[in-house]
Amino acid sequence: MAITAGMVKELREMTGAGMMDCKKALTEADGSMEKAVELLREKGLAASAKKAGRIASEGMVAVYLSDDNKIGAIVEVNSETELVAKKQVFIDYFAAVAKQASETTAADMDAFFEEKWALDPQFTVKEALSQQVAVIGENLNIRRFEKYEKTQAGKLVSYIHGGGRIGVLIELACENEAEELVELGKNIAMQIAALNPKFITENDVPADFIAKETEILTVQAKNDPKNAKKPDNIIEKMIAGRLKEFCLVEQPYVKDTDMTVKQYIDSVAKVVGAPIEITRYVRFETGEGMEKKDENFAEEVAKAMN
Repeated sequence: MAITAGMVKELREMTGAGMMDCKKALTEADGSMEKAVELLREKGLAASAKKAGRIASEGMVAVYLSDDNKIGAIVEVNSETELVAKKQVFIDYFAAVAKQASETTAADMDAFFEEKWALDPQFTVKEALSQQVAVIGENLNIRRFEKYEKTQAGKLVSYIHGGGRIGVLIELACENEAEELVELGKNIAMQIAALNPKFITENDVPADFIAKETEILTVQAKNDPKNAKKPDNIIEKMIAGRLKEFCLVEQPYVKDTDMTVKQYIDSVAKVVGAPIEITRYVRFETGEGMEKKDENFAEEVAKAMN
């Protein structure tokens, strides 16, 4: 049976599910509206639709490392409230999403959502997410993921801070895959979680970033009364020092501020007998850059009563 735009619109109005989900359901149901509603309900899509417009800016960051340490993944899954993110059912689901991300071939979120859900391949990742919305009772969203596959000797190391508020995945390259690399990776990941550097080394900083930051820092320095009598060459040195703060290896090491992160790495390299390099890292912070929901609790209760 031909599925018309009017039929899709009608089903969407009945269930609140997405247009593509409605079209798929109608196609599978051979145009039967009743059967299509049933299919959407079975997949949890109809139940979650009313919640889909609500802001989900809380949640957790989780990581997964394979047993052989060759693959790692980090994901952010959002919920509406911090309380829901602490429920065991959410934590278990979150761990499953992280593992799925470690096995994915998807290059972006759209492709990831269309993959078969590993725990139940009759559903896609998106459909499994909708089922969790129905179970948990809040809007949820898988916001982002990143997957690392080792291409050389070294270690993948992960770190979770604040019960999942911040997560870091880091890759270290080293010919000697000694256990000391794990502690090193954890300590550097803690540094990344705390100070959020933008680059690994000075060589990684783009010229346009340097130019823009130099302009901003120059104005800041000259507007500071303490610098009023300082010559330009001194201010330039101050700015160069500030720019180093953006680079991970140039930062003072948080556990021993008498040395830089690079000096700490070099000290561990001497112990393991081989050079160590940070090849890449990723830092996710729950809800960063997202709109936060700010509602009066009494108003929320009143809305629920209406």
